[in-house]
Amino acid sequence: MSAVSVTIGRRASSRSHVADAARSAIGTPLIDTHGRVHRDLRISLTDRCSLRCTYCMPEQGNEWLARTSILSLDEIERIARVAAADGITTFRLTGGEPLLRADLVDVVGRLAAVTTPGGRPVEIAMTTNGIGLRGALPGLVDAGLTRLNISIDTLRRDRFFTLTRRDRLNDVLDGIAAAAASPLRPLKLNAVAMRDVNDDELADLVDFAIAQGAQMRFIEQMPLDAGHTWDRTRMVTQAEILENLRRRWTLTPVSTRGGAPAASWLLDGGPHSVGVIASVTAPFCGNCDRLRLTADGQLRNCLFSAAEFDLLPVLRSRRGTGLDAAIDTMLRDCVRGKLPGHAINDPSFLQPARGMNAIGG
Repeated sequence: MSAVSVTIGRRASSRSHVADAARSAIGTPLIDTHGRVHRDLRISLTDRCSLRCTYCMPEQGNEWLARTSILSLDEIERIARVAAADGITTFRLTGGEPLLRADLVDVVGRLAAVTTPGGRPVEIAMTTNGIGLRGALPGLVDAGLTRLNISIDTLRRDRFFTLTRRDRLNDVLDGIAAAAASPLRPLKLNAVAMRDVNDDELADLVDFAIAQGAQMRFIEQMPLDAGHTWDRTRMVTQAEILENLRRRWTLTPVSTRGGAPAASWLLDGGPHSVGVIASVTAPFCGNCDRLRLTADGQLRNCLFSAAEFDLLPVLRSRRGTGLDAAIDTMLRDCVRGKLPGHAINDPSFLQPARGMNAIGG
């Protein structure tokens, strides 16, 4: 394994501060050409992970981002403050595995101090595999973390090892137990549904989530693996997931969704529910309000985008108010280039060059 300096995105041009200031509209909403208002920024803190999930990363031979390419705490905060001024109200911390970031508590604390133009605090959420969460959780809660999503694809130790190439199920379960005992709500558990792998555990996973006071969410497997081996026939569709769960519960659709990626169904009339993120068979692109920032400073307007907007040169070559204007301009360029949908179901679709761990979950 090696660390390499990676540049995949579209390099920022050498526009002057005056030109950026002229194009900047700090304080106005980030609206794309299809009328979607963007309120959610997903910030990847690292491309490294403590697991090697088969649908995400190869077991060996990974080339990690060089440490010098990773955004610093100050750089993340600077971007976040401009984004919040432009209407972003939620920052979700992702990876790789965000718990591997040594200054994670400081990141949460800095972001939790950011406010919207109306003076309201932003929401700080995190997606994690839960390994090491118990020890980190008190500090994260005190720093201002408000919500958690934890990934767990199986409750079986042998199956977990096969899927993740690591014998860490007990650590994940310990992290989930700690989260269940914490004040963080809503608590959500995520599982990628895979044919002949864990599709016989769907109801068990829902029961487990309910016992933890959490909502179980199933995710259709997407073409985001580093090895580009995704096979549509191996994907368990939303329709199949719901058919499976209806053998156990009566499902009632929840009509309110907004820009959330998951559609939800009440189980036997409630209060418990289950969610499905059906990016492939039931895309929700029309209501997407998300942008993504990779650990090395690339802005992405879609999880499946082939284009990236490189903030790193902007952050490391500019100072003062001109920097905020340049960040704002880059945010607007990124939003302006957003397509109406991801086109997974189009024959011309090309899988992103980066794997999920390098994009950010």
